[in-house]
Amino acid sequence: MKAYFKNKAVLGGIFMMIFYQMIMIGIFMSGYSALPKNVDRLTMAIVNEDQQSGAQFVEQLQKQLPLHVVTDESLEQAQKDLDNRDIQFIMHIPQDFTQKLAAQGEQVKLDFFINESNPASVNSTMQSIATQVSSKISTQIQTQSFEAMLQGMKVPAEQSKQMVEGVMSKVTPNIVSTNTPPAGMHNQMAPMFLTMASYVGAMIYSMISSGALNQLKAKVGKWRAFLSLQGVHVVLSVIAPLVGLAIYFGFHNYGAETFLNMWMVHSLEMLVAIEFTSICVLLLGQAGMMLNLPLLLSQTIAGGAVLPPEMMPGFFKAFSHISPMFYTIHLDYNLLFGGGKTAEYVLGLVLVGAGALVINLFIHQFKPVKTAKAEKEPAAEPQFM
Repeated sequence: MKAYFKNKAVLGGIFMMIFYQMIMIGIFMSGYSALPKNVDRLTMAIVNEDQQSGAQFVEQLQKQLPLHVVTDESLEQAQKDLDNRDIQFIMHIPQDFTQKLAAQGEQVKLDFFINESNPASVNSTMQSIATQVSSKISTQIQTQSFEAMLQGMKVPAEQSKQMVEGVMSKVTPNIVSTNTPPAGMHNQMAPMFLTMASYVGAMIYSMISSGALNQLKAKVGKWRAFLSLQGVHVVLSVIAPLVGLAIYFGFHNYGAETFLNMWMVHSLEMLVAIEFTSICVLLLGQAGMMLNLPLLLSQTIAGGAVLPPEMMPGFFKAFSHISPMFYTIHLDYNLLFGGGKTAEYVLGLVLVGAGALVINLFIHQFKPVKTAKAEKEPAAEPQFM
């Protein structure tokens, strides 16, 4: 046993076992600690068209809600920002809010807009906020300050008291959900797992292809081998995503156009992921997988399927800008359920791929070519003591 533990391969395996436990638990703890701690980084727009009681509610809600609140947007602009995921929630107070409160037999509807083409954590939080806001408004309506406000509007004291007592049934929330995914958690999580499946396949392939590149450089020339391999990357990226997408679309009838768009996106993602994961492997050889695995795990947070960028801890938010999974997940949200800024996400994915290709070109340029003699030498056998 003593000799076994002195073996370098065994020691390396023990190190890897401990290293990945540290990495995985560290990523999990640092990433998921943002829930619910960073909820106050999410943004809510309050569109108030009533300058009487509505204005008072806005002022009070800004102090009480656990969100960043903006009040200077029109309903049209707020809905556009919601679709683009720049804000997460809209509350709309109609122009006749005070008038309907004062009228007998009238009901007041407060509109709440939620974009469900978002991480499940955001959707559940916004649903909770809508209920919370509705409850707060109903409570505030019954306070003496609101009663005094009605009196200030020359409503008799007795009448204002009766109005306050009966107002609980007058205010009703109207939740408007946009870009709603089909029922089932598997649909909500589909963008993450479709993207991850392509990325993991690309990561494994990049490790194998880098070995083939090292063998071919000495035989056919350094740059011919590199360019030929890039051609293989393109062909493989077009064909491979069809397997996973065919399985998913076999269970859901999204239509041919959606399938073709998803195919193009995941073909681009796979090509970018191959270039991205090849950086570590070309630089460090097989040891590059020690870096690629933590990068993959980090993208489960930085990809945006669990947390929106606003809630991510600093490292993950910064990493999301160069994460192939971040752009692909949001493109999947848009194509499957709806959403804005599609061109921006495509551009981001293309830029990440182009940047990774440039880095790989530099690594390839300065990395020496093994001689044919070295290629033919048998690998050293591990020595066990």
